[in-house]
Amino acid sequence: MKTEASSPTREITLSLLLKEGESSAYNLASSLGISVQAMRRHLRNLQEDGLVKANQISAGPGRPCKVWQLTSEGENTFNRGNEKFALDLLNSVKRTFQEESIEKILGDQAIEKAKKYRSEIGSGTLKERIEKLVFLRQAEGYLGEYQEDNEGKGWFINEFHCSIKEIAMEHPAICDKELTLIRLTFPDCEVSRTHWRLEYGHYCGFYIIPLPSH
Repeated sequence: MKTEASSPTREITLSLLLKEGESSAYNLASSLGISVQAMRRHLRNLQEDGLVKANQISAGPGRPCKVWQLTSEGENTFNRGNEKFALDLLNSVKRTFQEESIEKILGDQAIEKAKKYRSEIGSGTLKERIEKLVFLRQAEGYLGEYQEDNEGKGWFINEFHCSIKEIAMEHPAICDKELTLIRLTFPDCEVSRTHWRLEYGHYCGFYIIPLPSH
């Protein structure tokens, strides 16, 4: 049964759950500045639409706490619609070519895409370039954010929605090329992976530190 049409509250709730992984109705209501009762109504509507589900967790003495998270269908609301085509295409290529050829194709693609990124983000400060990259990747379906580390040495990029999630699940090597892509985009920096959603957590993360200047 379909309930209320798309609304800002509905979309923001889905986005918050995508970012946080899971959250209580109270925390979601606080983030949106609405009552807990109103948020629970929104969550029930989303649950009826099959977009969210509730889990009971123990929060110490007293009643269990209910937390909410996206279902697979809920995550799919962030897809751009071209992922299945890309997955079918990659599987077809894999059947046709040897594994070494696939690696080369993906590597070449990372090189070309990094060139495009570098051209579009320009040569500003590292913060300015990271901000522009996050914006570019959001347009590609990567819902992400960036923040400076506590010591001011580098920057984190965290991506909560991956536009190639289904492809990466079948072809994990693509994630290696994503790391290569970020490294090639910032050749003056050291780039490492901090989180990988295929192994743990609900997002992918990268840490970028400027290399010492000579």
